[in-house]
Amino acid sequence: MELNGYLRLSITVVLLLALLAAERGWPRRDVEPQRWLRWTANISMVVIASLLVRLLLGAGAVGAAYWAGARGWGLLPWLGLPPWLAFLSSLLLLDLLIYGQHRVFHHVPALWRLHRVHHSDTEFDATTALRFHPAEILLSMLIKMLAVLVLGAPAAAVLAFEVILNATAMFNHANLRLSARLDRALRWVLVTPDMHRVHHSVHVEETNSNYGFNLPWWDRLFGSYRAQPRDGHTAMQIGLHELRQRQDQALVALLRQPLRKL
Repeated sequence: MELNGYLRLSITVVLLLALLAAERGWPRRDVEPQRWLRWTANISMVVIASLLVRLLLGAGAVGAAYWAGARGWGLLPWLGLPPWLAFLSSLLLLDLLIYGQHRVFHHVPALWRLHRVHHSDTEFDATTALRFHPAEILLSMLIKMLAVLVLGAPAAAVLAFEVILNATAMFNHANLRLSARLDRALRWVLVTPDMHRVHHSVHVEETNSNYGFNLPWWDRLFGSYRAQPRDGHTAMQIGLHELRQRQDQALVALLRQPLRKL
């Protein structure tokens, strides 16, 4: 399991650096002049969250999968599915879980206080995918661990899901320009940056759309899909109206933000 952690960390770091480099070459929106404050805060948030998960929850969802597998727990083993079908079913069901959880975090006020830290970013790039309050990450991991125990998801599938989710989240938050043709084609199998950017609009009806991080099908199936932002991708305003000052983007302010009443 120690090797699994290093694998996920290595893939995350390499992909983040690759996407930041690609954003410089093919930006979708103008690059802000003072992005280092955001980058420092966003990356610090994921470091703090990762350390807390490791300290409090050990190996997290992958550890829960090993534990359940050793005892034959879960729905999938009970159904007697062949390994390949259990693997694919786990990927699909865990992605649906993340979609549903995301919608709930938008509509339950106490949970929104945690999740709005992610939405308070005033720009949209690959580091935005790392900007989640540690309390939200811990809660999300507990939900995921419970789901893994109920499903009896194979550890290989859970590890693959974690890697895929991290990778696709950074990709679809990237300030990356794709051709219109490529974007249209990808949207049938993968959430693209243009699709997810709509979700980070200051307009509430757009914020409450396009919840998917990985597969785009759930938004279409459950009626939360919105094709384009009303103000256009280059002119749209990212973030929240109430949290736009420079001091709101500092690390300490982000950690305290759920306690603020807006």
